Amino acid sequence: MVTHKQRVKCALAHTNPDRTPRDFAAEPAVWSELMRYWGFSTNDQILRHLDIDIRTISYDQTTFIRKTGSNRSEEGKFHPWKYVNADETWCDIWGARRKTVTNAFASYEELCEFSLAHAKSPSDLDKYDWPHPQYWNFEQLNSVIDSINPDDEYYLRFRLGSVFETAWSLCGFDTFLENLLLCPELPAAIMDRVIEIHISNLTRVMAIAGDRIDMIYCYDDLAHQSGLLFSRDLWAKTVGRYHRRLFQLARSFGKQVMYHCCGDVCPLIPDLIEIGVTVLNPIQPSAISDDFKTLKQKYGSFLSFHGGIDIQNLLPNASPAEVKAAVHHAQRILGKDGGYILAPAHHIQADTPVSNILAMYECD
Repeated sequence: MVTHKQRVKCALAHTNPDRTPRDFAAEPAVWSELMRYWGFSTNDQILRHLDIDIRTISYDQTTFIRKTGSNRSEEGKFHPWKYVNADETWCDIWGARRKTVTNAFASYEELCEFSLAHAKSPSDLDKYDWPHPQYWNFEQLNSVIDSINPDDEYYLRFRLGSVFETAWSLCGFDTFLENLLLCPELPAAIMDRVIEIHISNLTRVMAIAGDRIDMIYCYDDLAHQSGLLFSRDLWAKTVGRYHRRLFQLARSFGKQVMYHCCGDVCPLIPDLIEIGVTVLNPIQPSAISDDFKTLKQKYGSFLSFHGGIDIQNLLPNASPAEVKAAVHHAQRILGKDGGYILAPAHHIQADTPVSNILAMYECD
């Protein structure tokens, strides 16, 4: 009998598995709705019911973080990933401040203040309360893996984090992009700080549980609905240098590298392959300039695809039959001779009917 892990490995080796591997991602409101629908009490029950082949651990959800010598904490105390301010905004470990906003369907997090917005030079960064690698404590990592993948049944992904998005969350999006052109030494100095944390975390995680982890997952949105946020040349000179370091470190441990980028990232795909990406997510149908057939023909020998099921129009608005047709289309083209993992093209949103979620995962 084929295990979930064997199925994913087969697909990523570009051979035909017994069925297309499945992954799942959704907003919290969707998880809650599925629990109510089935009468479940845990996320794992949902994943098992949908026959999902992959499990995920993350650098920001599997551990506690030790903050010492910081004006945001007490010496020697352990603190969770985020802490809430008196005005009910909250900060992550990097110091990015967010608030909760609500629409007709659900609540979401939104950045509301940028701690480094007024930084003018790398010297200004020396005054900032940066996290330190020792703030991340991975001593319980194997216990966490035991709890979600006790028999090594599932393909296990480690979510490492972002570079570009973490950096601009401290400065503001517009300011960071302007500085890439006008004052490149400042965003470079910020990304230097961020990547050193990620390199330290990945190195320690691999030393502790590397033989149990199959894939390293990184994410940075470099594109919008109709193109890149900046030119390929500027990416290569700036953000791309950091991606190369991370991806090649992950590959040095013998791991698959899954990279997430929303929008039309197609112009950058050859570069991503060259620096070590082996699995590309989310293959956003409403944004990519190449259709599925062109993507598979151009890159299917070098790259596996993850995602491809539209969350913007299809899942919230289509009929279950139309959802099934879209799934079959993705499986037939992206999954030809392996190289495809079925998943939504980002987290399923709260405006999606349960019937369409079921239709997506009822397809073989």
